[in-house]
Amino acid sequence: MHVQPRQNPLSRSDFFTDQRSERPPVEGTVARGQLHEDTYFYTGKAGNNPGDYLPFPATKEVLERGRERYNIYCAPCHSRLGDGNGFIPSRGFARKPPSFHIERLQKAPLGYFYDVITNGFGIMPDYASQIPPGDRWKIVAYVRALQLSQNATQADVPTGQPVPSKPPQFRGQPGSGATLPTIEPETSSHSEEHK
Repeated sequence: MHVQPRQNPLSRSDFFTDQRSERPPVEGTVARGQLHEDTYFYTGKAGNNPGDYLPFPATKEVLERGRERYNIYCAPCHSRLGDGNGFIPSRGFARKPPSFHIERLQKAPLGYFYDVITNGFGIMPDYASQIPPGDRWKIVAYVRALQLSQNATQADVPTGQPVPSKPPQFRGQPGSGATLPTIEPETSSHSEEHK
């Protein structure tokens, strides 16, 4: 068993008619982890046009993950508000990214944002290798939430929700920037109101 007949990679072989030891993969072979049956999930397109729906429900967890990924990958240029006034453009970057709040991007379908994250646009690089497809969709959901939050009306506020919302109550000093503030739990602030 120690010595077995074998071929070195890319060596000549008289066994096959093309004289190559390397054989092409069987037709239809898919590498592990590369089966992308749901084309909309991986492209954001229905046919050749960008689709306008999320491939999963937009839950609180989805939006929180989208915000986290957005703040890491997108906010340096687009800012945390999505207005295009991020840190990088403020330091002299050649072109300022567009605001997500302009009419053209408010009307853009969700698949358009997914495609731009995946393939890049203009001087924006693609993030396909850094951000997995599920997280790209979560960022798209968060971008849409940003757009809605910046253009909301009083009618969009649930009944019973004060506008503006009450500011958080801090324990002690509200943090210096180098230290985080400690926020009082909501239950104790509500109990003080009812006394």
